[in-house]
Amino acid sequence: QVRLAESGGELVQPGGSLRLACTFSGGTFSSYIMAWFRQSPGKEREIVSAITWSGSNNFYAASVRGRFTISRDNHNNTLFLQMSTLKPEDTAVYYCAARSRPSMVTYSSGYDYWGQGTQVVVSS
Repeated sequence: QVRLAESGGELVQPGGSLRLACTFSGGTFSSYIMAWFRQSPGKEREIVSAITWSGSNNFYAASVRGRFTISRDNHNNTLFLQMSTLKPEDTAVYYCAARSRPSMVTYSSGYDYWGQGTQVVVSS
């Protein structure tokens, strides 16, 4: 059974940086496309970024492109999201997700496994 566990969320000031991590267990991490989604109150869950198994192909939502960087460590079964120049509108619960099929998709229903989420609050 695949399990995902996010960490790293906290309160940060606007303009600050934060690094989220997601540990993967119960399967072969390098076989999965991984993604970060986020959800804020009253809004639908939206994709932030996704990465292929090799890390050679990435996707970023327009709202975070140039500020966030997704990466993965296949040896240590960990997914990362480096966030910089954070804005109040980045405030959300951030979820990592895993997809077992080989094609990258940006919709949440295309992902098979989810973590519990980690809260990020950007506020002064």
